[in-house]
Amino acid sequence: MADDLNKKEEQLQQRLEKLKSMEEEIKKKEKAIKDKEKAKKQMILRLSPGLWEEIAAWAEDDFRSINGQVEFLLSECVRNRIKR
Repeated sequence: MADDLNKKEEQLQQRLEKLKSMEEEIKKKEKAIKDKEKAKKQMILRLSPGLWEEIAAWAEDDFRSINGQVEFLLSECVRNRIKR
């Protein structure tokens, strides 16, 4: 019985170590993503009020920020251009 408890405790310790390792890996990946996000370039973009309103409405429909919507649209245009 003591051997069974020792085996179970050892298995639990191994699982705990594996979970800790996985957690560290996740933290590293999250940090890499945050660092990549910080590396984005900034630009000033002037839009007509009508176009701004259209993009704002579209962004809301897609559950994105206006900035996120503009980035999405530009990315789509670049992908389409590359496909040609």
